[in-house]
Amino acid sequence: MSDYLKSDCSNCFGLCCVALPYAKSADFAFNKDGGKPCRHLCTDNRCSIHDDLRGKGFRGCVSYECFGAGQHVSQTIFKGKEWRAHPEAANLMFSVFPIVQQLHEMLYYLRQAMNVEETSSLHSNLKTIYEETLQLTNALPEEILQFEIAVHRSIVNEYLTKTSELVRKETIEKNKNMKELQRADYIGARLKKANLKGANLRGKLFIAADLSYADLRKADFIGADLRDADLRNANLTECIFLTQSQVNSARGNRETKLPDYVERPQHWLDRLAM
Repeated sequence: MSDYLKSDCSNCFGLCCVALPYAKSADFAFNKDGGKPCRHLCTDNRCSIHDDLRGKGFRGCVSYECFGAGQHVSQTIFKGKEWRAHPEAANLMFSVFPIVQQLHEMLYYLRQAMNVEETSSLHSNLKTIYEETLQLTNALPEEILQFEIAVHRSIVNEYLTKTSELVRKETIEKNKNMKELQRADYIGARLKKANLKGANLRGKLFIAADLSYADLRKADFIGADLRDADLRNANLTECIFLTQSQVNSARGNRETKLPDYVERPQHWLDRLAM
């Protein structure tokens, strides 16, 4: 994937550490209101506990992905005007950021949809909606706040759904014994060595589920919750709509087979040394 759809914290004003709220939980060590800087955010927009976020109780930060929205809002939309130096623009910047993050996430999925062979019949439409979404990210801040983001997301989702059906169609036809997952909640489920090739995992909850050694090729992962899911030795090659955030939130190892558009998290490797 191109760098502009990946987080570049060095060119961002720490927006995710300021604009977004979070509640004390297994993912965050304390409560923080939206628009209030995290106590660990330094004046140079670096995190003072970045190297030990998981150990300090901030696994949510490790798994978060803005899809490049942070640097785009900081450097392009607000033209490098940092919120500390320009407090009059801070609230507007903080309001724009989560909207642009959603648009960048759509761009991430749309470009992936354009890059699979099975969607050749949709390429023209996918390119059009991609360009329209990209154009929205370059609007003025005041215009961005007026977007009907839910309406646009529904249009994008229509094409993502068609993409999923095309990518998974042949696999499902060949794997007639595979049963679609009927429940939404698979928290803690034992799915070791499960044959989920071509499965529709959209929006499914796999928190702490055992998916080790599972066949997840060609599966659709959009919106699936993989927090603490065991992906050790699982095969996720050719799966679609998997994000770096989902991978970061799961557990895996060197033997986990990942698609080439996501990176193997360092904490997967560190875990082996423990």
